[in-house]
Amino acid sequence: MLIKIKKGWELPESAATSESTFLNRRSLLKGMAAGPILAATAGLVTGCDGESSQTAQAANNEPDPSANLYPVQRNLRYRLDRDETPEELATTYNNYYEFGSSKNIWQKAQALPLRPWTVKISGMVETPMEIGIDDLLAKMPLEERVYRHRCVEAWSMAVPYSGFALKDLVDMARPLGSAKYLKMVTFKDDSVASGQKAGWYPWPYVEGLTIEEATNELAFIATGLYGKPIPKQNGAPLRLAVPWKYGFKHVKGLVEFEFTDKRPVSFWEEIQASEYGFWANVNPEVSHPRWSQATERVLGQDERVPTLLYNGYGEFVADLYSNLKGERLFI
Repeated sequence: MLIKIKKGWELPESAATSESTFLNRRSLLKGMAAGPILAATAGLVTGCDGESSQTAQAANNEPDPSANLYPVQRNLRYRLDRDETPEELATTYNNYYEFGSSKNIWQKAQALPLRPWTVKISGMVETPMEIGIDDLLAKMPLEERVYRHRCVEAWSMAVPYSGFALKDLVDMARPLGSAKYLKMVTFKDDSVASGQKAGWYPWPYVEGLTIEEATNELAFIATGLYGKPIPKQNGAPLRLAVPWKYGFKHVKGLVEFEFTDKRPVSFWEEIQASEYGFWANVNPEVSHPRWSQATERVLGQDERVPTLLYNGYGEFVADLYSNLKGERLFI
């Protein structure tokens, strides 16, 4: 007899929220007042996605050429122990410092043009290339994954990303054996992203992973959200999702993937390395220098829940760090 042992994050299909319940909840949320939510989060300061009780409405009506690609098939390997966060919360209360320090930047983000959008693959690869976003999407096998997202500010959400495994892009790039890291760079255009005029920030936004992290099965490039192209405020057209790491690692608006033998210095690490390090793995037992990480507030709920080591994904990623000594893995 075959006995299947469930992983810690799996739930049976019967535990999933029904579509009717989800849609009814969305209708209820449309009528909520924004004040209490904003007041509860007014002190948050770092780079993560978040919540609002407003309904996201696109500020420009240009059709997205990739819209016909969605929805895509859900990969049931990545089930969760909680309901999906309502779309209104995840798409209207966002940090995106390129567009300002306010949480409510989703309207400003609509100014970002998504076509043409060219992705550069550079550095220590067999053949450097530039490729248009739609050509890249045509090459990649798209799927949907529901991931937890844990912000360093001690709140969390669970959202259905569409996109492709970062490993597929790495395989396409064919990095040299001497490449140890993947450096990722966002767009820079202060004519549409007014926050980039702030000279005290080290624009463009840079993030990095080791090659081992980038090729881990969880590392994901999100191109869609809630069965549609990913909204601009959530990182369109390409956004990193590494769910075992804090949200500031989930870099948005990607235009370059550089393979290198030097560890990148990431955006928040350059600003304040003592608070935002390179590794940024989730650990409830390691506090941020200014607050505890032991619990988190799930968006759309009042109660706090215990935070999980590696955000609950230790079965996938813990071995990546078993031989690292002297590294600040959890900040």
